[in-house]
Amino acid sequence: MKGLELSERFYNEYGKPLLEGEFSHLLPYLAVGLVGSGSECYGFDDELSFDHDLEPGFCIFLPDEDTLSRKDAFLLEKAYAKLPREFLGYKRSGVAAVGGSRQGVIRISDFLAAKTGNPTGNLTPQEWFSVPEFSLLEVVNGKIFFDNFGLITKAREQLSYYPEDIRLKKLCGHLLLMGQAGQYNYPRCIKRGDTAAAQLAVIEFTKSALQALFLQEKRYMPYYKWSFRALREISPQHKETADMLEFLISSGNSPETAAKKAETVEKLCQKIGQNPACSMEEQAYLLNAKIKDNEIRNLHILYGV
Repeated sequence: MKGLELSERFYNEYGKPLLEGEFSHLLPYLAVGLVGSGSECYGFDDELSFDHDLEPGFCIFLPDEDTLSRKDAFLLEKAYAKLPREFLGYKRSGVAAVGGSRQGVIRISDFLAAKTGNPTGNLTPQEWFSVPEFSLLEVVNGKIFFDNFGLITKAREQLSYYPEDIRLKKLCGHLLLMGQAGQYNYPRCIKRGDTAAAQLAVIEFTKSALQALFLQEKRYMPYYKWSFRALREISPQHKETADMLEFLISSGNSPETAAKKAETVEKLCQKIGQNPACSMEEQAYLLNAKIKDNEIRNLHILYGV
């Protein structure tokens, strides 16, 4: 069973009766779901995931204390902690009364501040650039089972994806790095016989290529260990691209393999590049010129990476 399904079933079995009964007077201010860090929030969990952090549970999202008091939050947390310790054969871990868990009672402003550095989720351009992409995804992944107050849903909508000028700035930076690392530095390192540096070059190329692909799809890229899986699940075309990228970082640098890798780099640049007639560097600057906001456009070409 997937963790998200387990969470929703646990909520429907035990959480919903609790909230609609003992805490019915608080329902207009509550939201419940499972979002955040952890493979279960992405749907990437499997049988190995249950060896850590994966358990029956859900998040109860609250507005700030000016709307819902500290006492109400404490009583909710206390009641949540008393829910059954085991469900469908899966055990729950203890929840501290002061919170701090991935699940349980969470102030929306605390959740947003932890993920984005901004308790409102209304990010400035600088914040959009500085917040890690996987952290933004941890705000909008998973599922909200219900949201009577609407605040967490509004924040998830605000943060659903980068503003277009931010996206373009990040994309042009990664296109430039693809050209530098893959087309320029990799073959030069091979010619020098520095195979370790050559492998670092294709790793840097692969990292930027992954970023560029997700930016083109207008999807946040998850934490690095899930990036290949997430890419393969987008479409059959991206599965082939992921296989090519995996070849680059998992193969050696013998003369024959290096020649094949250099050829693969060029094929990937053709697939990912916006204009095959131009170099990756030229494409990066052409894309940068399309940014509408003068301040963002005039930032260094690599500012977004």
